[in-house]
Amino acid sequence: MKLIVMTVVATVALAAAGAASAQEALAKSSGCLNCHAVDTKKMGPGFKEVAAKYKGKADAEDTQVKKLSSGSGHPATKAKPDDLTSIIKWVLSQ
Repeated sequence: MKLIVMTVVATVALAAAGAASAQEALAKSSGCLNCHAVDTKKMGPGFKEVAAKYKGKADAEDTQVKKLSSGSGHPATKAKPDDLTSIIKWVLSQ
């Protein structure tokens, strides 16, 4: 029984790591990582800093999607709308 539980936990952890890796690759291909890093400041703030700033704010995702897609206070992004939403969800989960 313990083996089954441990296998399930390991599988879920690997799936989560794979999803995060895919989101990071999407952020890289969309140009986000040219100015941002996950945990350090480059030209723009690190994603962990962004996540901390918006933590607990119910409208954080919508606010960021509008800001990034319109180029308001941030250079316009070349990511597709669905990709942008996915990247923002990943950033805010940091």
